[in-house]
Amino acid sequence: QVHLVESGGGSVQTGESLRLSCAAPTYSYSINCVSWFRQPPGKEREGVAAIYSSTGTTYYADSVKGRFTISRDNGKNTVYLQMNSLKPEDTAMYYCAARPAATWGACETGWARAPDFDHWGQGTQVTVSS
Repeated sequence: QVHLVESGGGSVQTGESLRLSCAAPTYSYSINCVSWFRQPPGKEREGVAAIYSSTGTTYYADSVKGRFTISRDNGKNTVYLQMNSLKPEDTAMYYCAARPAATWGACETGWARAPDFDHWGQGTQVTVSS
């Protein structure tokens, strides 16, 4: 089990930005496919974005495309989620999750299927008020 640690959540106004971080103690193959998920109050967990750390290839949910950017710094064993133009509907607990993938195709397949992920962080709350 790899312990992932999220940070960067907070309370902001509509249109503002936040950057979430997901840090791992060390880089390993077992965490080279990373997704951000979010769970709004009373709703199911949903995939937001994914990145394949080996190549930097990314994927986004339609609801955040053009506003959120996922990136990684392999030297710091950290994946980021830059969230711009935040909306009240972005309010949720945000989690990062990781699993191993041999290729981007393997990472992309199931990128938003929470049960497929082996390693999770504790979550960080994002609240956007109008």
